[in-house]
Amino acid sequence: MNAIILAWDYAIPQAGAAGTSMSADTLMDDEAFNSFYQRTARPLWAYLARVSGSGSLADDLLQESYLRFLCALNRGQDEESRRRYLFRIASNLLRDHWRRPVAAALEDVPESAAPDARHSERIDSQSVLGPALAQMKPRERQLLWLAYAEGSTHREIAEITGLGVASIRLLLFRARKKMARVLRQRALATGRNK
Repeated sequence: MNAIILAWDYAIPQAGAAGTSMSADTLMDDEAFNSFYQRTARPLWAYLARVSGSGSLADDLLQESYLRFLCALNRGQDEESRRRYLFRIASNLLRDHWRRPVAAALEDVPESAAPDARHSERIDSQSVLGPALAQMKPRERQLLWLAYAEGSTHREIAEITGLGVASIRLLLFRARKKMARVLRQRALATGRNK
């Protein structure tokens, strides 16, 4: 049986097409891309899953993000600019997804799908933060995730989302206030139920 060799430059013709005006600095060989993928796939998937609220949607958007990244002619010169560009692509795909008609709301997810809070402190925080994040708007979840889970600066968040730095500060401030209010309400509600 013959082995099938499939490299990204064969799967995406325009990415490795001859005659393009790409500089040698922006081209990535298979090894460089594989290395970049290993460093960025997990954080990108976590970002997409948390912001979208769906692991299967995150899988789809992750694949589409890398495909568009590879098809892009100018991906940036250094690792950090490539990473920001990749997150920008993913954010744009999320925004496109949010603009489509919604088949089911995130609030329709049954409570039985929530993690069991008895296993560890991490799961406990997920059981508190998960439902609180579900009450946030997608843009608020996106900003909070980029700021606190990814550790991005306001400038980096602005580059990823396409918003101004001043807007990021204000929107992030509002998202933090809303998250605090939601968490306080949940704490009061659980305190009354005991």
